[in-house]
This record gives sequence, structure tokens and C-alpha cells, in this order.
Amino acid sequence: MVAPEGTSLLAVLALAASLAPGAARAASCCGGGGGGAAMLARGDRAMADLSLEWERYDGFWDLDGRHRPDPAGSSLSQVRATLAGGLRLAPSWQVAGALPFAWNRNTYSGLSTRTRGPGDIAISVWFEALDERSAWRMKEAADLVPSVTIGLGLTVPTGVSPYDDVPSSFDVTGRGFYRLDASLLVEKSYRALSLSLSGAYGRHLARPVNRVYGKWVEPYRKRLGDRASAGLSLGYRHFVGTAGHSLTATASLAWLQEAAGILGGSRDPTSSIARTAAGLALSFASTDSDWAARLSWSHAIQRQGWGENFPTTDIFTLGVRRALR
Repeated sequence: MVAPEGTSLLAVLALAASLAPGAARAASCCGGGGGGAAMLARGDRAMADLSLEWERYDGFWDLDGRHRPDPAGSSLSQVRATLAGGLRLAPSWQVAGALPFAWNRNTYSGLSTRTRGPGDIAISVWFEALDERSAWRMKEAADLVPSVTIGLGLTVPTGVSPYDDVPSSFDVTGRGFYRLDASLLVEKSYRALSLSLSGAYGRHLARPVNRVYGKWVEPYRKRLGDRASAGLSLGYRHFVGTAGHSLTATASLAWLQEAAGILGGSRDPTSSIARTAAGLALSFASTDSDWAARLSWSHAIQRQGWGENFPTTDIFTLGVRRALR
């Protein structure tokens, strides 16, 4: 997803991360191939987005929040290609979706695996509740009003999950649960600067389980815990040449926490997760923002207390977007 003029790139990226299925194992493992559904910029009628991500795993936070390295000789990664698109239904309403495909390539404690498969699909509906009044002049209090976008998203478990016929967590590409998310994006621009705050709250739906990593088990019901996330970003846009092309640099901080889930009617304290990550991004947009490209990097902060029961990764993304106005 690339944000055009007046929109902070990594605020949208952080919101996508908050909607993504994601991995949810204590040890480093690949999973959750996919991202949040794309979002149209204000004024766009439709858009298509293609991105390629490489996620490199490097250690994990344990249940006590201590960061631990992977065993010597480990090499863990997932590559994801995601096709996303959006369509405006009315002046303030839009729908969007994203379809990922993931490739896992892992070596861990002497075990090597190579798997691939679709990730979890993300679908969303967005309402643009407020438009910022002015991006270049602030003469009165009303000029401080930001743009506000509200979203409702659904994650569909189309990926390969731990509850399918797979031998280990290194083979999964999805989480195996439906999830509903309510999201909020607040943005304000002033001259070349833009500040964004994003947040989301998600609830997983319960499902029956009778197989875990290929082994049949006594049937029970399971529900992952509620998920909360937030992102903060600051961007600076620079116009290139006299044609009106723009280059935007953005720095961000994203936080994710998922409560303990319910397993067979009882709380599962080993299933809660948390993650804090910092990010940098650089995006280029054409004069009228109908074409845009981006390069971004997200880094999980590998320090004690900055995460829990979750792998620490670096995610490198290269993407291109085509918008219709």
C-alpha cells in the first residue's frame, strides 16, 4: 500500500501490520503470510497494489519477555507476494482486499523445510469520516482538524495453518482463524510534514480443532485472544524536479499485543503475544500520484520487555501501486 500526497506512508503500513494474520509461536517460525487489505487514498476511484516482502527471523521473545537467540546454524525466512486492490463505492466509502502467497525456507536445529502456499485473505470496508481542512496553512482552530478514517476488516483463514496436515510450525502460511477488526486512522499534514496515528482492535472467532500439526487429537474448541495494535509515524515529503514528482521519507513505531486465548473452555496463558517494531520507508509518487513505488524496512526491537512469546524479525518490502482517479 502506498500513500499518495498528503498521506503518511507508514501510518497505512502500520495499520496493515495491525490487521495482518502474523506468526504466533514462541520460537521463530514462519507463518501468517499476508497483510491487511489495501486502502484507497482520498480522491482515488480504484487501485491495484503488488508487493514483495522478505521476512527474516532472528531470535524470539520468550513468555517472560526475554529475548533469546535461535540455535546456532539456524536460518529462518518467509517471502510473501501480495496482490491487493480497492474500489470506491461512494464519496466517503470504499472496499479493499488483499490476497497473499507465501514461501517458507527454514533451517532450525538440523531440520530443513521448504514449503509454500496461500496466506490468509484480508477484506475491509472503510469510511472517511473527516477530511483535514488545510494541509498548508493554519489560520484558525478549524485548520487543525485532521483526516479520520474508520474501518472494519475481516481476516479469512485461507492459508495453511497448524490445524491442517503439516508436520511443524515452519510449514504454516496462516493462523487458521477468522478475525474481525475495528480500525482507526488519524492523519494531519502541515506543509511537507505529516503525522499519523493508527489503531485497531480485533476479535478472533472460535473454531473446532481435532488435528494439530498433522496429529489427530480429541476434539475441542479454541479461540485466539483479542488483539490490540497501534502505530505512530512521521513523514516528510520532498518534491523532485519541476514535474511535481514527490519523494517521501517516513519513520514509524508499531505496537501489537494479543491476549491469552481460550482452549477447551480454559484460558491458555502460553498463547498471549506482544511485539514492538520500528520502521523506515521511502516512497516515490508521480505528479498526479497515479503511479507510486515504495521501499520499507520494519525491525522488531530485540530487547527485554519489548515483546512476548513472539519471533523477532526484519521485514523488507518492495511494492508498486497503480491508482485511478
